[in-house]
Amino acid sequence: MVPSQTLLCAAVLALAVLQALASDTFIAAVYEHAVILPRTAHKVSPDDALALMNKNMDVLERAIKEAAQQGAHIIVTPEDGIYGWVFTRETIYPYLEDIPDPEVNWIPCTDPTRFGRAPVQERLSCMARNNSIYVVANIGDKKPCNSSDPKCPSDGRYQYNTDVVFDSEGKLVARYHKYNLFMSEAKHFNYPKEPEAITFETPFGKFGIFTCFDILFREPAVVLASELQVDTVLFPTAWMNVLPFLTAVEFHSAWAMGMGVNFLASNTHNTIMSMTGSGLFTPHGPSTYYYNSKTKEGRLLVAELSARPRLSPNYPPAVNWSSYATSIKNYSGENKTFPGAVRRDIFTFSELKHKAGNHTVCQKDLCCHLTYQMSNKSKDEVYVLGAFDGLHGSVIKYHWQICTLLKCKNTDLSTCGQPVETAQTKFDMFSLSGTFGTNYVFPEVLYSGVQLAPGEFEVLSDGRLQSKNGTSKPLLTVTLFGRCYEKDLPHPLRSFLYPHNKKRKQL
Repeated sequence: MVPSQTLLCAAVLALAVLQALASDTFIAAVYEHAVILPRTAHKVSPDDALALMNKNMDVLERAIKEAAQQGAHIIVTPEDGIYGWVFTRETIYPYLEDIPDPEVNWIPCTDPTRFGRAPVQERLSCMARNNSIYVVANIGDKKPCNSSDPKCPSDGRYQYNTDVVFDSEGKLVARYHKYNLFMSEAKHFNYPKEPEAITFETPFGKFGIFTCFDILFREPAVVLASELQVDTVLFPTAWMNVLPFLTAVEFHSAWAMGMGVNFLASNTHNTIMSMTGSGLFTPHGPSTYYYNSKTKEGRLLVAELSARPRLSPNYPPAVNWSSYATSIKNYSGENKTFPGAVRRDIFTFSELKHKAGNHTVCQKDLCCHLTYQMSNKSKDEVYVLGAFDGLHGSVIKYHWQICTLLKCKNTDLSTCGQPVETAQTKFDMFSLSGTFGTNYVFPEVLYSGVQLAPGEFEVLSDGRLQSKNGTSKPLLTVTLFGRCYEKDLPHPLRSFLYPHNKKRKQL
């Protein structure tokens, strides 16, 4: 038999074994970690850096062992979960390791010095191997460069915010360099020259991975979920909650439903920085989640999920997000509108003055339609229907289309759009739709206390987001959050660093 035939037979056999071992479900875990931060902003020695990272890994290891004891096949830990975020480009350097391409077939636990000093990768690998569980972690990668590379930084190295995945034998099976850096991150990490779409196969489905701010952009998030058809996305994050639309559990649950994938989100926990909110989310909503801005402690979450949700007989049908909204006439009447700010974004709002009614609000190409019935409207609370169609962001500008029913901070209409965490008014029903110019729309319902509403609403195939049997708790927001990726402006920093990317076509 010729070598090529041998390899082909081996590949077919391996695939057959993988399929035979495949499971319909798997047990997943995420850990929200209260990160131990550096005590100094100054540069430290490699030994002192490792000492801090070991303190955090001591906590993570206990969570990993507990998850494994509960039968988990995989656990996700947070972005910045091993060394924190109090750094400059120079001071973070002692915390970085050279992380090789997974194609090298490396188990750091059994061969720790193969690629130089790598104590963090060694320990993570051993955690996975010793507990027979996939471990997902966020660390820093360093890659040397020189004058032959015209984009080589002046200090002679690239530094990347990096996710790593070790399988249950401790082998490095995935490495992802964060492509969309958030604000100050760009001061100590580099942008990869090209986006990475990282996937890997397991007996319990096809996985993809990206980090935090990446979720708001086409590359790599939409590419993984929509084009490469992963079953589950791994999501280390350090997410600062921003009401009314971008709290962690709210948006991450909505993204999982909108994209039709499992989404394993592990957030850091820091109440001073408004960081909390982790969960195991599915195409049908949250399996379990955690949001607590009061405690200083982390939390382990474990749940059983469908390994291949797209093959499930109850997988949500495709949605035409503008079908219903474009088929009806705008609701007219006394629906006076006024402008209101949600952070820097100027919405068009209309007050819901009655306990029940129909409303339409338009801005540019987007018209939002609402039918509603309140059950116990509080006289001290005001709700509005809002529309936004435009660019969001101060430096990095990307295009949103948003239809929202939201509670104002108080009865002063100028407070509509400001953060609100509590409410008293419940609704007997609501139905929200919009004339969206995108197929990427994410449905959100948020209750008082920043809590989700699993099983209490549904998305119809014609694009209506509606309640099933009213709201069991007072309502903060009902939102359809659309992303028009093709209308985003070029990334100013990445375009400056890598001009050739301007010519790349959208995937």
